[in-house]
Amino acid sequence: MKRNFFRVLLGVCFFFPFVVSAQTTLNGTPLNVPTSSVPFLNFTPDARSGALGEAGVALGDPDANAVFWNPSKLVFAKQSSGGAISYTPWLRNLIGDMYYTYLSGYGKVGKNSVVSGSLMYFDLGTVDFTTAQGVAAGTFNSREYAITASFAQRLSQNFSLAVDLKYLNSNLAAGGANVGLKPGTTAAADISAYYHNEARDNATGKGIGWAFGGMISNLGGRINYGGTQSYFIPTNLRLGTSLTLYADQYNKFNFVLDANKLMVPTPNIVNGVNLNANKDYFSSVFGSFADAPGGFSEELKEITLSTGIEYWYNDQFAARIGYFNESNEKGGRKYVTTGIGLRLQQRFGIDFSYLVPIKQGSPLSDTFRISLLLNFNKGNRVGDDEAVTDDSN
Repeated sequence: MKRNFFRVLLGVCFFFPFVVSAQTTLNGTPLNVPTSSVPFLNFTPDARSGALGEAGVALGDPDANAVFWNPSKLVFAKQSSGGAISYTPWLRNLIGDMYYTYLSGYGKVGKNSVVSGSLMYFDLGTVDFTTAQGVAAGTFNSREYAITASFAQRLSQNFSLAVDLKYLNSNLAAGGANVGLKPGTTAAADISAYYHNEARDNATGKGIGWAFGGMISNLGGRINYGGTQSYFIPTNLRLGTSLTLYADQYNKFNFVLDANKLMVPTPNIVNGVNLNANKDYFSSVFGSFADAPGGFSEELKEITLSTGIEYWYNDQFAARIGYFNESNEKGGRKYVTTGIGLRLQQRFGIDFSYLVPIKQGSPLSDTFRISLLLNFNKGNRVGDDEAVTDDSN
């Protein structure tokens, strides 16, 4: 399917409304919506978290998709290594050939360390270019990708940290008739932390577990497409918690909650001039918690909330439901998510999720995700608590 370039930009921008316009209106009132390039970096890649309202930073029982959500969780994974691949058709009711896919894997190094990596690839399909006179000027396949390498270390019985390094490449229109345009590239880093604990009766299986997680992702330079202007990448702060209720040896419920804050400047437009446009990097990113023109109340509106409930039977079958909420003044995305998961002998797994927007006519309607999982060395549970001591190397 071929289409004009502005439709490609729509596909890039829709999920994150802050990239569409620096200033929009709601009932005639100006809105200051933060702007960012390469929003695909924050797209939910996997079906498990996709079914939980897009929450995952503190979600337990980590698999290879934790490389995206919080790689520090991987030191507590039950298997010594694993991999995953996920696929999501993007805006499929609007643009037929746009999709993104996520490939990730991890391996434990000794008792307390994990190395992992991932590839996020966003294909925007074939673009049909024309001149101002409507004459065909060639075609181009727009695409973006991010390659991530991660290292996680267990620091105590229940606490771990991780750092990521990633390379970003965004090629929206470079080549052919687009003289002067080039792919945008930059590097970035992530920092994450995770704590978990539980109190459970070994005889009955009853008990509770709790966890806290946090991650600052996409700390990096601005991206440039060959012009004089450079654009912020979507630095993001995600904090979350989870509570697990063990009903018995076979049944358990996970309750998760994530809060997200995009760490880019909020536009403050006065007389047509954005007063926050020329700040230096650190002032822009770390000052993003106090730069909204409306003060603290407006800053709170820039926080999105994701929550979900997951039921597991015998660690083999899962049913999930979730909800995502964003302030109407900052984009207004609101939707319910649902999905299921299956695990076969703890080595193979499949997850599926489906998104149901609250508002009718949303291009996000019928969005689904599917993930395939593969785990290795089931018997070598090098991440178990009893196998690790606080003073081990």
